Amino acid sequence: MDSLRTNPNVCTYIIDSQEEEIKRIAHELHEGVGQNLYSILTGLQFLASGEQDSSKKSYMREMNLLIEKTIQELRLLSVELHPPALTTLGLLPAMKSYIGCYTSTFGIIVEVKSSGEGKLISEKQRIAVFRVCQEALTNIAKYADTAIVKMNFFWKESELKITIRDFGKGFQPEEFQGNEPSSGLAAMKERMLLIGGKCVISSKIGEGTSIEISLPLSN
Repeated sequence: MDSLRTNPNVCTYIIDSQEEEIKRIAHELHEGVGQNLYSILTGLQFLASGEQDSSKKSYMREMNLLIEKTIQELRLLSVELHPPALTTLGLLPAMKSYIGCYTSTFGIIVEVKSSGEGKLISEKQRIAVFRVCQEALTNIAKYADTAIVKMNFFWKESELKITIRDFGKGFQPEEFQGNEPSSGLAAMKERMLLIGGKCVISSKIGEGTSIEISLPLSN
């Protein structure tokens, strides 16, 4: 991480390349694999409508259910990889779209509030902030043992501030040096640094974890 920080252009190039590949994969999952499965599902439903053998009809119904479930999972994965709203509608709608999938997957309710007038930020900034929020929510699902998260967007004239607070078991950040959770936290901070922002993480055993993301906005 230190070597990348000494050459931020290299790190930015790597992240941008990864995001383009993620966007391509998400599109292929939704438009390619997803559409093919939908075509197969339609074909099975047509065959089932004319089938008289009860055992075959039962088998086809099971296959229908399996394919429907697979299509749903692909759609969720596509949104998780790269929500279309992130490009077309902006950061907050994309975050809400992701949170819908997140809650249905993990059962964790995320209360989202936004105050102030939303500002236009670059695609690179949108992606970076989205990924940091996504990583924060993923960590909460893995480690926090909580049922509710509060996320607040504060739009100011010269700054966007986002706070993410869970009410889980918390941890002591200094105890995770060199471990997997630590690398995730470091990546969140690094992403924000690369776009001129900041990510501050605080936690206390038994009281949960708080993450504050700040991004300067040009006037």
